[in-house]
Amino acid sequence: MLIISSINAGYGDLQVLYDVSMDVKDGEVVSLVGSNGAGKTTILRVISGLEPAKSGSIEFDGINLLSKKAVDRASLGISHIPQGRGILGTLTTLENLKIGAYPKIARAKSDENIKRVFKMFPILEERQNQMAGSLSGGEQQMLAIARALQSEPKLLMLDEPSLGLAPKIVNEMFDIISDIAKLGVSILIVEQNVVQAFSIANRGYVMENGRIVMEGIASELINNEQVRTAYLGV
Repeated sequence: MLIISSINAGYGDLQVLYDVSMDVKDGEVVSLVGSNGAGKTTILRVISGLEPAKSGSIEFDGINLLSKKAVDRASLGISHIPQGRGILGTLTTLENLKIGAYPKIARAKSDENIKRVFKMFPILEERQNQMAGSLSGGEQQMLAIARALQSEPKLLMLDEPSLGLAPKIVNEMFDIISDIAKLGVSILIVEQNVVQAFSIANRGYVMENGRIVMEGIASELINNEQVRTAYLGV
């Protein structure tokens, strides 16, 4: 579904990504892990069109993604949940969900999809008329995911979904992500929580200093001696 080939990117004169190549297959969960500043967020921003690539290529369903504007990438079926969730705090929960159905193909099904996400997240139905900024951290993350699903994505990208959440809520969040994957949505997840990230993934990549330094089956990566030493302190 997604093929990233030799991407170089950065901010101004600062290069952050160096020849990054990776892929996500249809219906697959892929986790990208690495320390702070490794370049994980930047690759998501390049995929979604928030940052330009200096060189390289990205294909999505056979389409040259780098030739498309960010808004067009959303319409193709790419949904990006940024670090910090990106909800609109001065709007209600329901208003946030309605905004999520921006792509034309999703607008006609907006009400139907809202009912669907309310079944997935009953707490959001209870809070539908509450200002989104007053929700708890876990509820805001649920809202961010629910809003992303409103666009009926083929690929869901999540940037540090566990950030700032209590351990119990983190477990619930990853259970939710696993359930979404079972619906056939491809998922690319960026995480520092290596155990959680690889526990729900089919495959994984490890990024260091803007480069992919390791890739493989997630269950094998989590038992890799280098990964355990660098990220688990084992």
